[in-house]
Amino acid sequence: MKISIFGAGAIGSYIGSLLFKSGVDVSLICRGKHLKAIQNKGLLMQSKEANEEYFCKPKASDNPNDLGKQDFIIVTLKAHSAALTAENLLPLMDDNTTVLSAVNGLPWWYFYKSGDKYENTKLISVDPKNWQWEFIKPHRVLGCVVYPAAEIKEPGHVIHSEGNRLLIGEPDGSVSDRARNISKILIKSGFKSPVRKNIRKDIWMKLWGNLAFNPVSALTSATLEDLVNDRDTCTIIREMMQEGEKVANALGISFPISLEQRIEGTRKVGQHKTSTLQDLELGRPMEIDALTKSVSEAGKIVGVATPTIDMIYHLVRLKAQQAGCYPNL
Repeated sequence: MKISIFGAGAIGSYIGSLLFKSGVDVSLICRGKHLKAIQNKGLLMQSKEANEEYFCKPKASDNPNDLGKQDFIIVTLKAHSAALTAENLLPLMDDNTTVLSAVNGLPWWYFYKSGDKYENTKLISVDPKNWQWEFIKPHRVLGCVVYPAAEIKEPGHVIHSEGNRLLIGEPDGSVSDRARNISKILIKSGFKSPVRKNIRKDIWMKLWGNLAFNPVSALTSATLEDLVNDRDTCTIIREMMQEGEKVANALGISFPISLEQRIEGTRKVGQHKTSTLQDLELGRPMEIDALTKSVSEAGKIVGVATPTIDMIYHLVRLKAQQAGCYPNL
C-alpha cells in the first residue's frame, strides 16, 4: 500500500509521520526549507498531547514524478493551493488511486453524488478554474475532515498540540472497500478514523464555527475566548452562524447541537488564535474563500440569503488584499 501526502506542511507531516511509524510506505510532497531538512536530516515530530517525540525519515520530494503511482493520496494543502496544483497530482494517479480531500471549508466535490437537485453543481469559490474537477475527478474522492492541530517550529521539526480525528466518508454515503481500507490503516497508525455515512454533515459541523470565528478573528486580532466574551462581536458571529445553519438546512443537513452549545464549545478552547489570524500575522495566504465565500455561494445556489456572511467576507478580503495575503486564483 503506497500513500502520498500532497502538501506536507504541519498537518501533512504529522499524518505522514504516524503512517511511517506504523510501517506504511508513505511519501511526503513538500517544498522549500522544510523539504530540504527532511531530505537531509529527517523529520522530528513532537506531540504535546501524547507527551512523546520521535524521529523518522520518510521519502520526500517536491516532484510527484519521483514517487510513482499511489494507492491513496491525502491532500493536506490550504484550499487555495489545492485549487491551483490539482494537475500536479496526475503523475501519482492511476485508475485505482483514491484521493482524500483533507481540505478546510466546503470542498470542490461537495455536490458530487449529493442525491438532490443540486447534484454535480460546481463551487466556483473553491475551484474557480475547474481544475480539481477536471484533473482529480470526483469519482476518485473520499471526503476527510481533519481535526489535529500542529505547527512547524522550524524546518524538519513539527509540533503536534492536540487532536487525532480524521473522519472519512464516501460522497454517496456508502461504506466502500476503499473507505474501510484507509480507515483501518489510519486507525492502526493511531488516528480516530471511522468511516462516516454522512461526511457532509461532518464537514458542516467543523465549518459552522470556522465560517464566522476565522474571518472575524482576522478583522479584530482577537482570540476565540475574547470573541465569545465580547457581546457585540459575538452577536455578529451568531448572525453568521445562523445564516450558515440555514444554508446547511436547505442542503438537508441538521446539526446535532444548538448554536449556543457550539459557541460555548469554542469558548472552552480559550486564548487560541484561529489559523486565519495566524496566517495574516505571518503574511501567508488566507483561506477565506473556502471558509466563508463558499458558504455564501452555497446560499445563492439554494436561495438562502447570507447578508452578514457577505459583509464580513468583503471586509476580511480587503484586509487580506492590503496585507498581501489574498491568493489570486
